Amino acid sequence: MCGLFGVASVAPLEIPATLSALRAARDTLIHRGPDSQGDWFDAHVYVGHTRLSILDLSTSGAQPMLAGGVAMAANGEIYNFRQLRDELASDCRFVSGSDSEVLLHGYRVWGIDGLVARIEGMYAFVIYDSKAGRVHLVRDRVGIKPLYYAHLDGTLVWASELKAIEAYAEPLDVDYTALYDFLTYRYIPAPKSLYRQVRKLEPGCLLSFDCRSGRLDRSRYWTLRAAELELDNGDPTARIRALLEESVRSQQVSDAPLGFFLSGGIDSSTVVGMAAADHSNPHTFSIGFDVPEHSELHYASLVAKHANTRHSSATLHETDAVGLVAFMRKWFDEPYADTSALPTFLVSRLASQAVKVVLTGDGGDELFAGYDWYAAHAKRGQVAGSGWVLGATGRLKRRGGMVRRAARGLERYLFLSGLPYYTRLLGGMIANEKTDYRERWEVPDDYDDYWYFRQHYHTALPLPKRLQVLDFHTYLPDDVLTKVDRVSMANSLEARVPFLATPLIEALFALPASSLGRDKRLLQEVARPLLPPAILDRRKQGFGVPAAVWNDGVFDRTRTRQENLLAHLYPEFMT
Repeated sequence: MCGLFGVASVAPLEIPATLSALRAARDTLIHRGPDSQGDWFDAHVYVGHTRLSILDLSTSGAQPMLAGGVAMAANGEIYNFRQLRDELASDCRFVSGSDSEVLLHGYRVWGIDGLVARIEGMYAFVIYDSKAGRVHLVRDRVGIKPLYYAHLDGTLVWASELKAIEAYAEPLDVDYTALYDFLTYRYIPAPKSLYRQVRKLEPGCLLSFDCRSGRLDRSRYWTLRAAELELDNGDPTARIRALLEESVRSQQVSDAPLGFFLSGGIDSSTVVGMAAADHSNPHTFSIGFDVPEHSELHYASLVAKHANTRHSSATLHETDAVGLVAFMRKWFDEPYADTSALPTFLVSRLASQAVKVVLTGDGGDELFAGYDWYAAHAKRGQVAGSGWVLGATGRLKRRGGMVRRAARGLERYLFLSGLPYYTRLLGGMIANEKTDYRERWEVPDDYDDYWYFRQHYHTALPLPKRLQVLDFHTYLPDDVLTKVDRVSMANSLEARVPFLATPLIEALFALPASSLGRDKRLLQEVARPLLPPAILDRRKQGFGVPAAVWNDGVFDRTRTRQENLLAHLYPEFMT
């Protein structure tokens, strides 16, 4: 795992005069790559890199890498690099054992389109072709690795995290519609960022910049196929098990120490069970809470004992959590309200003391329809409230405290449907709750509060599949994967996600929703040979902090989590 920063400009960059500023921006990302820092530049392009050494720990794996007028820097892992390296061996001379070098030579042989069609992994990378005068930015299919960019008057700036662009391209203008979106989604949805000038490259996308004309072109190289198709007439369990086993196996390739996050839920437990079948005594890491009924440490211990792992655990206390909240602005660089980042940071810190790489269970809920809100949608009818009733509950919510909570509950269960209901289930604020913010931030009256959900909400699909597709394109990359990337990298720890291998994603989304069963039944069958019944048959618990018990400032339940986080971390936007 690494950090990327760079600049490409039609006008000369005036290096060496600007070199210190460029390197200072790159070095804001040292936590992503503490092992070494490198750069390469010519008159119009600067490519910077911070390295966390995982494959080929020698200096041969240092980046940027150069060959034949091409410079390349990458963040992430290419899991099929050995196969691709064999295909390229007759045409290219490799000088390292790094997976990243496959990107360099793969581009030279296959071009950018041929390269992105072949690679499998989690990645964000930049390729500069000096002969063609073009820079290519690429983000992986699912959005596991981040990539920000700003197009400023004939200059392209890119970085793994927003802080590096902030350091180089100040001043930047706040996008108040993005803040308004944060109230709805609990994150700022891609392609937006906190600033008008800065965008997030969306998952599965390629951005190309012409260093001569300044033209920027964006294209999508992968799209999820979500149609319902029968892959065969038999039980899909064996096929899905084989695909997941192959993913777990391929993602354990590392020249650095490797371990596993183990929550005690079925997703991470399945990954650990499959790994333990191939390797003895894998190292596992768990985090619990100081509220016993909310903690899953007991179940994690059961799996650790069953799989014979070397197990380490820690407990997150309320006082520690409140102290960690202050760091969320540093971790995410923009408003982000999922406080499960706090225990994820702590388990990452625990793991980083022993290993440099972990495998996680993230993505299992999206692929196997495991979220509680799927059942909630299935059970309720589509009941629409009248205008005066919604208006009345809106007025009650402004009173705050218990009255507000009661009004929100009444509105949710009786009068909401469709995207507003989905928004509320995920903890977002709906349109009539944000009137004061709309006025304060001068958001247009005709602004679509649900624009991001709407573009991924396909009513032609049956409800379970519809929600899976929606979560896959929104909640997964912008909340779950963003969380795991930022807090693991804050601890210089690489986190890999076996559930999000492309063949497994495509196989599961091609199945009819009925094949998944209720309560992740298909995954239970996949994991049945690996796990004890106490894990297979338990209800999903989730990984959120026990906010119902913790009520110290940021966990104040009389306000939404978004309002709490803005008040504590971004007070300048609340005045």
